[in-house]
Amino acid sequence: MSSSLRPALSRLAALLLLCCAGVAHAQFVWIAPNGTRQYSDQPPPAGTPASKILKAPGRVVPLTAEPAAAAAKPKSMTLAEREADYRKRATDREAEQRKADAAAQEAAVQKDFCEGTRKVRRMYDSGIRVADVGEDGQRRFLSDSEKAERVANMNKALKDCR
Repeated sequence: MSSSLRPALSRLAALLLLCCAGVAHAQFVWIAPNGTRQYSDQPPPAGTPASKILKAPGRVVPLTAEPAAAAAKPKSMTLAEREADYRKRATDREAEQRKADAAAQEAAVQKDFCEGTRKVRRMYDSGIRVADVGEDGQRRFLSDSEKAERVANMNKALKDCR
């Protein structure tokens, strides 16, 4: 080879290597299921939809294509909207607290009723003579049939007790 042709060939070889370097570093870019952008020299997993593949060798994707996660990002709220949201959450919390307090109070009343009813039923089941005060203020003893009737009524009431 002549010495004048050698620099031209070396430049041509360098240009050829530079052009082939882009093909050798082929990159794939896609959006992963968790919403992050993935870069790799390997193709994306088999289940990746074509709409999630942002860049592939030999495929031109417009620059305006944005990942779905970035497009779904909510706009930031104004101060007034944040204040309204805070007030709504506070009133919801207060309503939930009132509801929980009412449920707790109702449960306490039910528990007291059940305990009292069980105590009276134990007294009737003990076999002792039970007296009752009539409308005239006089004490009278209950018969066995009256006690059995009252125990049956208590059993019905205790079905709701746990």
